[in-house]
Amino acid sequence: MKYALIAGSGRFPILALETARKLGHEVVVIAIREEAAPEVEPLAARCHWVSLGQLGKLIEILQREGIQEVMLAGQVKHAKIFSSIVPDWRLVKLLATLPRKNTDALIGGVAKVLADEGIRLVDSTALLKPLLAAEGALTRRKPTKDELADIHYGRRIANALAAFDIGQSAAICERACVALEAMEGTDALLRRAAALVNGRPLTLVKSSRRRAHLLFDVPVAGPTTIATMIETGATALALDAHRTLLLDRDEMLAQADAARIAILGCPPED
Repeated sequence: MKYALIAGSGRFPILALETARKLGHEVVVIAIREEAAPEVEPLAARCHWVSLGQLGKLIEILQREGIQEVMLAGQVKHAKIFSSIVPDWRLVKLLATLPRKNTDALIGGVAKVLADEGIRLVDSTALLKPLLAAEGALTRRKPTKDELADIHYGRRIANALAAFDIGQSAAICERACVALEAMEGTDALLRRAAALVNGRPLTLVKSSRRRAHLLFDVPVAGPTTIATMIETGATALALDAHRTLLLDRDEMLAQADAARIAILGCPPED
């Protein structure tokens, strides 16, 4: 079946397209102009560029291409949604019906509009299941007793935060919550936290949403995450196993091992 991929920022859409090409799938790409990298274009069967807010154009492209299934891959930064978006009439109409303007409500509303047009939103990790984090220690060094205590505490905080669709990450130091992620993203969260702890080590905890599906907003970690952890003195990373994508996994884990950073895949039910 021919399907489409809506490409946001980062490596996620590029890896999904590379995998699809290896499997012989034809993928039409709708690239978000404010977010997607130009590298997605040569990997697509056809590539259409749309700006944030052009919901009507998105639907027209999908219908013209005969698409019945579409997946979302990559980030659309919350701050850009508020600062860059110029909604067309289809999106204005949708926004007027939403009880909240968070990611869940917005993407859920878009999914309903697409469904009304005969287009189904599918699991955004469908092509990348091998890149989902496994359970247990993923690095040579396991978390210390103190880091495990921070992880246990931080997961309670991060899970509560994710439930409100505000952010996915918490920075913990000595069983104290130093900073929570909002619109700024994980890298900015770590830098903000590092400025508050006077050189003491941080533990980064990332949580997935406790929804049954992985249609959108899938947590992602990669070499950039590790580089920022090194920069900010974070020594441990905990993430939801089976629900977090590890981009450029081998490079990421090698980088973490070299820096003596511990990475732990936690059962989502914890």
